[in-house]
Amino acid sequence: MNPPEDSTAGREIQMSEHIDYTNSQHRWRGVITRFNIAGRKKFYQAFMNEMAPAASASILDVGVTPDQSAADSNFFEKWYPHPECITATSIEDASHLAALHPGLTFVQTSGDGLPFEDDQFDIAFSTAVIEHVGDRERQTRFIAELLRVSKRFFVTTPNRWYPVELHTYVPFLHWLPQHQHQQMLQKLGKDQWATTENLNLLDRRSLRALFPAGVTPTITGTRLFGLHSNLLAFGTSAPSS
Repeated sequence: MNPPEDSTAGREIQMSEHIDYTNSQHRWRGVITRFNIAGRKKFYQAFMNEMAPAASASILDVGVTPDQSAADSNFFEKWYPHPECITATSIEDASHLAALHPGLTFVQTSGDGLPFEDDQFDIAFSTAVIEHVGDRERQTRFIAELLRVSKRFFVTTPNRWYPVELHTYVPFLHWLPQHQHQQMLQKLGKDQWATTENLNLLDRRSLRALFPAGVTPTITGTRLFGLHSNLLAFGTSAPSS
């Protein structure tokens, strides 16, 4: 199932300033957005293929953004045909999504846990969020919460070993040890990305290590110019017997 055309084009709702995870002011942002949309179409297609959600499946989207400037922001809400089945969450105020996508529920969270019951949702969906939640301990807790509140999960994150870092668009520096990478970003004036709290990249091994014993995610990737630019992790939340 291909993503539909964006029916919310031209519809905007006033909102407060938000965290600029998309690097919206980058001088190449127009070109980058086109690549991002193509990549997010791959995420969406993989989600539909691998999760095969029923029309009535309840879906929790963890980490939506208030941003309305980037065409690729909140792509799942724009393309998924059953907004009434989506509960969207963020530590920021993205309540405008409920007006843009009638039937959708928005819940603002504190970041210390998800205010939902165990197995409340059929699927937990989170794209390009886990690299922004902090150190490995906090990333592990983030995954644990996704598994707790859902029966199945689908998570994406940029691949650390892709040659270009997909937030700063600086090549190769992110292959350095993390503290050296952060020092170089500070020298380049990219302080927003120079802290573990804002950017903590993952590769296949470190992503897999975030999951508890008994939960074995399938980890695949999407390609950009022939190399895996992003990682996808999906599977069943309950430990296998």
